[in-house]
Amino acid sequence: MSFKKLDILDEKDKRLRMKCHDVIFPLSKERKKLIQQMIDHLTYSQIEDLSIKYDLRPGMGLAAPQLGINENFFVVVHEYEEGKFHNYVIINPKIVSYSEEKICTSTGEGCLSVNRDIEGIVPRYARVTIEGFDEMGNKVKFRGREELSIAFQHEYDHLNGILFFDRIDKDNPFKDKDNMRMI
Repeated sequence: MSFKKLDILDEKDKRLRMKCHDVIFPLSKERKKLIQQMIDHLTYSQIEDLSIKYDLRPGMGLAAPQLGINENFFVVVHEYEEGKFHNYVIINPKIVSYSEEKICTSTGEGCLSVNRDIEGIVPRYARVTIEGFDEMGNKVKFRGREELSIAFQHEYDHLNGILFFDRIDKDNPFKDKDNMRMI
């Protein structure tokens, strides 16, 4: 199998600010192939030797608009144990429930479309339940906790034209830091 590095849009690209439309099933062969390329890209980016070999920035999620596709789907590749990954393909997602508890990452969030460090707190729900469809059009439902919950919310935001730094308070980047749990 040959690996092809994906061309990810930069934050300045206006396409990242568009609200996406729902995907219509069945998916084309091209779309299924692209989803597999997204999974491969994210998996390789989290394996040090491969990330160096293919010059990939580590990332665990990628949404369609980051590739210039104005459709409601994203992929999250979560390393749940050293070298073991779980792939989440969520098409036409809806967040159906979330915790009251808020969390944020101690190191700040990053994004494969944002090629700079941005300081500040990005408030996220500690747990979310998300529903949607897989590549075959089957209904799926996932519950994410901690970093997986953050990844789901981050990618879901992309589908609505929202970048993570939009959620950082401009006047006080560390506002409410003491009201949420750092992970």
